[in-house]
Amino acid sequence: MHWSLSALPSPPFVEVGVRSLSGLLWTLLLLFLWHCYRVGSDLPLKAGARRARTCAGSSHRGPFVSMETEEDGQRGRGYLAPVLGRALFPAPAPAEARRLYAALQEYAKRYSWVGMGRIHKGLRDQVQLDEHAAIQKPHLFFLPDVPSVPFFPRDAHRHDIEVLEANFPVILDEFKSVYQRGIDPKQGWTCPGAKVSAPWRPAVSVSSLVRPVCAPQGLAAFALYSGGVCAAANCRACPRTYRTLLSLRTFISSNSLGSAGFWLLGPGAALGTSYGPTNARLRCHLGLQTPPLCELVVGGEPQCWSEGHCLLLDDSFLHTVSHKGPADAGPRVILSVDLWHPNVAAAERQALDFMFSPEL
Repeated sequence: MHWSLSALPSPPFVEVGVRSLSGLLWTLLLLFLWHCYRVGSDLPLKAGARRARTCAGSSHRGPFVSMETEEDGQRGRGYLAPVLGRALFPAPAPAEARRLYAALQEYAKRYSWVGMGRIHKGLRDQVQLDEHAAIQKPHLFFLPDVPSVPFFPRDAHRHDIEVLEANFPVILDEFKSVYQRGIDPKQGWTCPGAKVSAPWRPAVSVSSLVRPVCAPQGLAAFALYSGGVCAAANCRACPRTYRTLLSLRTFISSNSLGSAGFWLLGPGAALGTSYGPTNARLRCHLGLQTPPLCELVVGGEPQCWSEGHCLLLDDSFLHTVSHKGPADAGPRVILSVDLWHPNVAAAERQALDFMFSPEL
């Protein structure tokens, strides 16, 4: 007896047309959209109930005020409204912290809250940081969860350090050029805490320059960038140094946290202990003229400058600067450049540029 597949009965076959399949897919899509709508409409109610219970349970802890206005709160009641927008700030929060938080909110409305968690936490914790003595205490903005040491290795910004050191001869020549014109506010110099004095003969590297300068027991600066603003006249006087700054990958040139320029410290001068504004940046010092007995102490760690080489430091640590050399040693001269901390993400840099914009 022979068996054949052709002899077996075939099951009933129902042909599904293209229109039927398309209708099924549209039905599934509509069901999914309806489900998303229901979930989204329920979340604000649940969140509001949780906030009400939290406020009722914590009313005995002290007065807190929201950094949001009522209008902002109404506009933010969406399915994708971030929890960060409703965080509470201590009532004694300073006006600067409130201004920065308002700027962060405005940035998030224009762009996104994505990646803003550390910035938000830093603004919230700044008040508590200001109230405690610490070896690291930036006075304007602290970014949490960022690795911090007083001095960073070259590898943290190898590219930018190599660019600066490779252009050391060019930068030194342009410094000598502006120095020879005399250290005078009319020439673009600032001399905080110093007065113009009799001619002062500096060290060998610029020994031919005997123009009147600020008192050697003080500080003089020739800014190329100040608070994120280019000093146009000074940059025109140092065009190659200016182009070098623009070639750096991490130079902070778009917000008030960033500056760059030549800094002079006269013999016998000492700058008292201070904190920088933020730990979101690192300060790079390129030594141009470094007499002996000049010292920089950051977070209790002493370092000395070296001509043609860079020091990379976090000036949010307590730091001091001193020049204990003899009067004929001449000034200590550096090019100071502010760079982004390597652990600040691109989205955070963009937000900080917005928050600390020189125009705000």
